[in-house]
Amino acid sequence: MIHVLIVEDQGIVRQGLKMIVEQNSEIKVVGEAENGLDAIKFLESHMVDVVLMDIRMPIMNGIEASHKMKERWPQIKILILTTFNDEEYALQALREGVNGFLLKTSDGPKLINAIKSCLDGGMSLHEQVAAKVMPRLLEKSMEEKVELDLTPRELEILRRVGRGHTNKEIASELYLSIGTVKNHITQILHKLDLRDRTQLAIFAVKNDLI
Repeated sequence: MIHVLIVEDQGIVRQGLKMIVEQNSEIKVVGEAENGLDAIKFLESHMVDVVLMDIRMPIMNGIEASHKMKERWPQIKILILTTFNDEEYALQALREGVNGFLLKTSDGPKLINAIKSCLDGGMSLHEQVAAKVMPRLLEKSMEEKVELDLTPRELEILRRVGRGHTNKEIASELYLSIGTVKNHITQILHKLDLRDRTQLAIFAVKNDLI
């Protein structure tokens, strides 16, 4: 069972999201919060797998809450849900290590697929958001040339992470076990001094490794 926390300041939206995700028998909403601070208080006594997070909320917004959650509970997956198609929000959220960014106009199946995908190591970006964010990520920086101390196998895995492939997909493509792929990703993160898979995917895109 996938345990979900919904963080959204509008009660009617929370109810709608709960009805949508619980149409899938594998997902259960175990908590609701009106803002980021209430969500953090909830997580101090309850463990969840996925947080569905709004951005604009009173007291503590979704960006700040994502930052604090990733610091304290890095294993929790965070999917941002918002009505605002703004690349700056998406970039800020991705920098905090969130695992997906969807607009509230997304349909039910897309939301459910995003929840399952992030638990399998994937990252979901709404098409309209990706169209704005990807060019920003692809801009050449002053530090574009990066020396990589990676083995050929690690480089193959890094490229596939940058393409958004899940651990299961990478394992199938490279004829490896899922556990071996996870071990390689841990080693790559250590070598590149990166925090999580989201930062790894962004690194691969920015450095033309996909």
